[in-house]
Amino acid sequence: MTKQTITIKKGQQFPLTIKRLGINGEGVGYFKKQVVFVPGALPGEEIVVEATNIHPKYAEAKIKKIRKRSPYRVTPRCPVYEQCGGCQLQHLDYQAQLREKRDIVIQAFERHCRLPIETLEIRPTIGMDDPWHYRNKSQFQVGTKKGAVIAGLYGLNSHRLIDIPECVIQHPATNRVTNIVKMILQDLRIPIYNERAQTGLVRTIVARVGFHTGDVQLVLITTKKEIPRKELLIDEIKRRLPEVKSIVQNINGQKTSLIFGEESFLLEGEEYIQEVLGDLSFELSARAFFQLNPVQTVKLYDEVKKAAALTGTEKVVDAYCGVGTIGLWLAKDAGEIRGMDTIPEAIEDAKKNAKKHGFTNAMYVTGKAEALLPKWVKEGWKPDVIVVDPPRTGCDQQLLQTILRVKPKTVVYVSCNPSSLARDVDVLSERYTVDYIQPVDMFPHTAHVECVSRLVLKND
Repeated sequence: MTKQTITIKKGQQFPLTIKRLGINGEGVGYFKKQVVFVPGALPGEEIVVEATNIHPKYAEAKIKKIRKRSPYRVTPRCPVYEQCGGCQLQHLDYQAQLREKRDIVIQAFERHCRLPIETLEIRPTIGMDDPWHYRNKSQFQVGTKKGAVIAGLYGLNSHRLIDIPECVIQHPATNRVTNIVKMILQDLRIPIYNERAQTGLVRTIVARVGFHTGDVQLVLITTKKEIPRKELLIDEIKRRLPEVKSIVQNINGQKTSLIFGEESFLLEGEEYIQEVLGDLSFELSARAFFQLNPVQTVKLYDEVKKAAALTGTEKVVDAYCGVGTIGLWLAKDAGEIRGMDTIPEAIEDAKKNAKKHGFTNAMYVTGKAEALLPKWVKEGWKPDVIVVDPPRTGCDQQLLQTILRVKPKTVVYVSCNPSSLARDVDVLSERYTVDYIQPVDMFPHTAHVECVSRLVLKND
């Protein structure tokens, strides 16, 4: 008898028991051996769902009824939580979120790495003492609703702008600045961008706060340079928001989902605001990348320091170094730090940051690690420790092969995507033993999880 493939049909309703959370924070269940993803459902829940989308290998569904609730289900703090989609897990108790994030890491290694899961030490997730108001930067699109200026995010899978006057994961200062700027734009009748009609001027309000200084940087993203009543606008911002130390205009007239355009102008105040991590301080320009959760970044970087286990003499490579934050965190315990990145502006910032803090043992170069490393080894400079902190796509394959050839004693892998981490560890496991994997919760109430992994060279 041939095995029959049972297909779920769109609109079909059926019972489902949720087994675990998927990597995007949705509930995962099985109906007649077919995988079903259900946003908002939690492990252990027995629910009735309706199929919304059918794909060749899985189905998506929405909750119609919860027959048995998870004991860890809580009421989300945010009033627009279900419409916004910026957070995926506010309906789950925070301690349970930390357990589920560890499970997301386990799933990634089961799926993308050949190492037996029982041989890996995947530690409990390091959480936050206070998992609210942790983001130092907001980027809210601007629009109008019934004649009033609103600012927020586009709803899940839609082009409907959700007004967010009080985001519970944003620092209160960024919420306050965004709300007052909305009122000033309305009072001065400054034209607001209309995405559908491609008309209007102000399209995005970006606010970033230095957690330690309280200073705020405000960026207004506009479709063109000329702003009507510009002087009045600047005066009102200064009068009503004395905490704003930097007002920048960025021009983006393109039809694009990218927030920033190429041109920026300082309208008023300082070009930078200051941010502090531990005993290091950083100058942040409008477009400089910086970790969005400064409080938890200290915990993350301390885990990197533990994994690197430096004694004061080691040669350390900081690949994908950005503005040099990780390397400078390690510099006082290292013999020499060499960092590289493909973005020249980031390297300039890294050099400035090293000089400002008096680190003479840190060198920064524009380029790719896979090109620079072999050259340095040829010149007689071989790293003891390599730290990688790649984008979500993971390490470049050439870099992984270069690491396997150069054979540093320790690789410390900082990852923001468990799936690409597991794939890269699978490659590196040819010569490296995974000592441990430490998940860190950088973004509470979302499905994101960071990891610090320590890999040690095998004895040949």
